[in-house]
Amino acid sequence: MIKKAKITKKILIKKMKSYPPFFKKVWLACLKIPKGKTKTYSEIARQIGCPRGARAVAMALKKNPFAPFVPCHRVVRSDGKIGGYSGKGGIKAKVKLLRQEGIRCPPSSPF
Repeated sequence: MIKKAKITKKILIKKMKSYPPFFKKVWLACLKIPKGKTKTYSEIARQIGCPRGARAVAMALKKNPFAPFVPCHRVVRSDGKIGGYSGKGGIKAKVKLLRQEGIRCPPSSPF
């Protein structure tokens, strides 16, 4: 777990060095998603050169120890559903983070 004080992209990249290269690619792609926007697991997979790797992207995000600094909460399912969130607070936290960024959560979201 990373403390909130002065987290920079440079610090995150340094801390990522001990993780598998695929995970790093996914997390770095997430860092590029602007606040208030989302991407799908499939879009991230295509972006990192693994067009059929949506499930692998989801697994890498599940293992993301840098949430919410690496904003995996901005990655949603291609069917419009919210998807999972392994950060502290689970899906409720994901919905809250998305709403704080002005993103409307799907009506089917239980939160």
